Amino acid sequence: MYEDEAFKKSFDPKLARRILRYTFPYWKAILIALAALFVTTLTTNLFPLILKFAIDRAIVPVKATATAERYHLLLLASLLFIGVRLLDFVARYVQTYSLAWLGQHVLFDMRSDIFRKIQRLHLGYFDRTPVGRLLTRITSDVDAINQFITGGLVGFLADLFMLVGIMGFMLYLNWRMALLAFAVMPVLLWATTRIRIGMRDAYRLMRIKLARVNAALQENLAGVETTQLFAREERQERRFDQVNRELRDAWVLVIWWFSMFYPIVSFLGEATVAAMIWYGGGQVIQGAVTFGLLVAFLDYVRNFFKPLQDMSDKFNIFQAAMASAERIFKLLDTPEEVTDKPDALPVEKFAGDIRFEDVWFAYKSPGEEVDADEWVLRGVSFHIRPGEKVALVGATGAGKTSTVSLIARFYDVQKGRVMIDGHDVRDYRQRDLRRAIGIVLQDPFLFSGTIEFNLRLGDETIPAARIVEVCKFVGAHEFIQKLPDGYRTVLGERGAGLSTGQKQLIALARAVLHNPDILLILDEATASVDTETERQIQRAMERVMEGRTSIIIAHRLSTIQGVDRILVFRKGRIVEEGTHAELLAAGGYYARLYELQYAEAG
Repeated sequence: MYEDEAFKKSFDPKLARRILRYTFPYWKAILIALAALFVTTLTTNLFPLILKFAIDRAIVPVKATATAERYHLLLLASLLFIGVRLLDFVARYVQTYSLAWLGQHVLFDMRSDIFRKIQRLHLGYFDRTPVGRLLTRITSDVDAINQFITGGLVGFLADLFMLVGIMGFMLYLNWRMALLAFAVMPVLLWATTRIRIGMRDAYRLMRIKLARVNAALQENLAGVETTQLFAREERQERRFDQVNRELRDAWVLVIWWFSMFYPIVSFLGEATVAAMIWYGGGQVIQGAVTFGLLVAFLDYVRNFFKPLQDMSDKFNIFQAAMASAERIFKLLDTPEEVTDKPDALPVEKFAGDIRFEDVWFAYKSPGEEVDADEWVLRGVSFHIRPGEKVALVGATGAGKTSTVSLIARFYDVQKGRVMIDGHDVRDYRQRDLRRAIGIVLQDPFLFSGTIEFNLRLGDETIPAARIVEVCKFVGAHEFIQKLPDGYRTVLGERGAGLSTGQKQLIALARAVLHNPDILLILDEATASVDTETERQIQRAMERVMEGRTSIIIAHRLSTIQGVDRILVFRKGRIVEEGTHAELLAAGGYYARLYELQYAEAG
């Protein structure tokens, strides 16, 4: 069940008010656009009157007029027409520019709010939410809000102003002919309402299919290496063709309703024109109205149906905007499950004393019930002293990485406490806590940009000499210098162009550069590299860990023999604890893991 399927209203006042709050800071642009809108309404309705003046006073005068005076009146009408057209041009320019300016500023603010919200959400949210869906929120959904503000709401007001203005001028000129033109309105409103309902449902279906296509694209682009590795290109193409075909069919349905709508409105409009020619022409023959008035009326009738047609079309924009707004505000209203307390403690420097006290943890939101088989950690307790080097080992899914994530407070525990230097991690400011923790992952993430940018991460206060010093310290300087532009070498997405070991060394240097004296956590940093690179990283790690509290997660048990202590995890519990030699001598679970790995290596 996609969340996109939940919204069915054409217009929701509460959502509309939340959207309009984004326009309040730009009230001057709104007033300018509305003033320009009033002018364009007036100028548009003046053109038929100028035409009537030219016909009745000069071209087919209702009373005898000298030829020279008729030419003079024609020149006057032409000048009036040009003058009003110039005024209309300026007003339309101001209106279009003001609305576009307003829309882009609202888009900027909304995208910024969404991005800030995404940055604040805890990692559990991203475990449950496809990235493609989030991309849809910040791109096409935000664009739908822009359409609502610039083309929908203001456009609806423009059409309403224009419609009222045309009706007023028509009633002023001849109320009988005006009522004849208005007689078609009930039929038009009935037809457009029926079609609008179909368009609403079709457009809603199209948005659902579009979100699915975006999600499929993101997933396939992220997994293209796996697809090629297992030669599943044709299978993935067939799967994408299916969702792509559904999107095509949904669009065809939208187009079908559009193709029904415009001919119906056009036919009713032309039928009204035909009725006006018959009735108005008869009035001209009888001398009840002038020929100029008939021509002006025909012009008003043609203009009369355009705002009606546009106003019906605006409901489609409203529907798309309401659906997009619901999804955007649902994201913005998502509870931030990992938050700072009002009196959260700052962190200047950690001594590095870490303590787990009867910690129970599952990947669930606060308040959700946890089944017995969903616990990832079950009553875990241990103490790591300042400066101690501790390794976490165990089978995949035993709870090692979850333990590290809790120390950095990427998640909150359901039971128990995670303590650093005598305080629960929930008592610290998250920003300070994570600044004091360096994490090097098995697959380190590097941003597109220069190596220097990836090391600094936007911190321009770090001297270049310090960067070189740290890179030499971890052993990354040598290979960086051999790159075409050294530290200025531009990397592709996710560090494309570098080997896994090189990315590991850069990630290690980055961790040290930003946290030189505090807590360092290494998460399976050598699991995906060759033996020679592993030794290089091991030497760098030994230098980095010196004097720091360090936690190492490693699959290769041979790499952790020099640590102070090893914690052995099994099914979310610590089953053994001790040094490498002590655990081997005990002949327990760790010894079996070591023997199995040694046998595989042999």
